Amino acid sequence: MRLCQRRRGVAATATIAVTLVMAASACNSGSDSTEDSNTQITLTVDIFGNQGFGYDELYDRYTESHPNIKIVERGNGTVLSDYTPQLTEWLDKGSGAGDIVAIEEGTLLQFKAQPERFVNLFDYGAGTLEDNFLSWKWSQGTTADGKQLIGLGTDIGSLAICYRKDLFEQAGLPTDRESVGALWPTWQKFLETGKKFATRNKSANTRFVDSATNFYSLVATELASSSTGYLYFDTNDKLVISTNPVIKNAFDLTVDMINAGLSADLQSFSDDWNAAFKQNKFATIGCPAWMTGVIKGQAGDAQAKKWDIAQAPGTGGNWGGSFLAVPTQSKYPKEAAELARFLTGVEGQIEAFNQLGNLPSNPRALQDPAILEFTNEYFSNAPTGAIFAAGATSLKPVYMGPKTQQIRDEMEKALRSIEGKKRTADQAWEDAVANASKAIK
Repeated sequence: MRLCQRRRGVAATATIAVTLVMAASACNSGSDSTEDSNTQITLTVDIFGNQGFGYDELYDRYTESHPNIKIVERGNGTVLSDYTPQLTEWLDKGSGAGDIVAIEEGTLLQFKAQPERFVNLFDYGAGTLEDNFLSWKWSQGTTADGKQLIGLGTDIGSLAICYRKDLFEQAGLPTDRESVGALWPTWQKFLETGKKFATRNKSANTRFVDSATNFYSLVATELASSSTGYLYFDTNDKLVISTNPVIKNAFDLTVDMINAGLSADLQSFSDDWNAAFKQNKFATIGCPAWMTGVIKGQAGDAQAKKWDIAQAPGTGGNWGGSFLAVPTQSKYPKEAAELARFLTGVEGQIEAFNQLGNLPSNPRALQDPAILEFTNEYFSNAPTGAIFAAGATSLKPVYMGPKTQQIRDEMEKALRSIEGKKRTADQAWEDAVANASKAIK
């Protein structure tokens, strides 16, 4: 889930940050797992994101059949950029992390480079689960030599575009999802549609897209998926930000979008961005499956059935998706591994989809009628299960190298500096390249 910021997160308040740090002291430190099923134990699950992972019902089901286990979840409401450094600190210290920790795809390689800090899930029977995950998702969770399984996949983020039907109608644009998707076979056509919207839009308060950084992430991901297969690092983990044409092309297209006045100039997952949903400040937003839960949570009941979902330009792509891992510092690695298997199994992934729209990485779940026949009433009864599942089956994953998150942060800072008229596009690009190089040292 990135939330890329996943994928999914909100700006953490000071209260949340303090709560996380204080809760760390109560976490488990490494020792042998209990063998007595009657011994009462507590398993702590660390997550991130303003909507959580949709596990509340699953926790209840699991503890009903495992009465000796209590589950405590931490981190709901914590932005990814705060969660990742905190998790890194806990792992560096050898204490403080939960028994299960969520890892976002953009930070996965950072943690895979330290396999000794995680339980090998192969040691707890996970080797039989390979067919339960999309092949590329399974490969992402294993070390390069294939000997250690770091994490089990939760969701994936196949892309679409969520849009406000009422705002499109006011601008004289089509409103049904098929016709809307036909407006933008390419990202250039998407911008042309945005310019039409801008000239016809009757509200000075409303822009075509929510933010330059979200737009950039969408474009870069799709272009990489359909061409090089990687973003900031090639598959040999060499930094290629200045030589991979995908990055500059996505950057330039985003600059064109900014210069055309199509962005609401919001920082993704900030308080202003959250409030902007209710304030009608944008008409479209890049929409991986997990974003549907974010939209519903932020826009509220008043915008039910005003939203719909259309195909994304180009060949689609993937934005976000996470893994559950078990740190070696856990006192209960066996029990934690079993819980991780349950949460990422067919039942768990379908439940998370039902709760938040998080698209399963489990191919059996993707083909389950509960997914394929699901329609989302909030999004004008869009067949969200079929829409996102179809994108998932044709996905060509993008390689995420080490410290991808840090470099993405630098790119987003550069784009925001253009939006704020603090730098020219050329200056911002040069700064982004230079700062990215520094960020990985």
